[in-house]
Amino acid sequence: MSGRFITLEGGEGAGKSSNLEWLAERLRAAGVAVTVTREPGGTELAERIRAVLLDPGPEPMADTTELLLVFAARAQHLAARIRPALARGDWVLCDRFMDATWAYQGAGRGLDRDAIAALESLVLEGLSPDRTLLFDVPVAQGMARAGKRSSPDRIEREAVAFFERVRQCYLDRAAAEPERFRVIDAGADLEAVRAQLETHLQEMLRWR
Repeated sequence: MSGRFITLEGGEGAGKSSNLEWLAERLRAAGVAVTVTREPGGTELAERIRAVLLDPGPEPMADTTELLLVFAARAQHLAARIRPALARGDWVLCDRFMDATWAYQGAGRGLDRDAIAALESLVLEGLSPDRTLLFDVPVAQGMARAGKRSSPDRIEREAVAFFERVRQCYLDRAAAEPERFRVIDAGADLEAVRAQLETHLQEMLRWR
């Protein structure tokens, strides 16, 4: 692979999506070929799986079902979009990836770590992001932002304690892998967030 893999992570209302295109445009302006995508989703089939995952339908979804659907979407996403983009030299910007599974299904749901690790090994085959930008925001602030966007999906309807576990897992992972993670104070205003991102962007551009 000759491209670079950059993931954006964070809880609800952290501002990942609103800054994803800004980062992509800054990279394109610097002459970098960029593929922008998201998880779950990113391909036609994976987006259909996403719709099932997030639909607050009448039948409760088992936690194990949720985990397997996440990895099914990821396997398709990797095969059909991420790996081909990296192989042709693109920088892939992905809104959430494997860290989200550890945070949401691992810490949030409390699912078995060995089971998640086994699926990670099977599906990722050793692939890891070159850089992960963690948009960190207090849960109450993030949920207040998210509540202004639209009616909550199935996961957004979880209790505050669920999202506190998600946030703590993200912070723990960032502390454990400081060479990969860069933590953004996403509770700040947009100008301050973009200033932080610009610093990390210039650091990444030095990879060339």
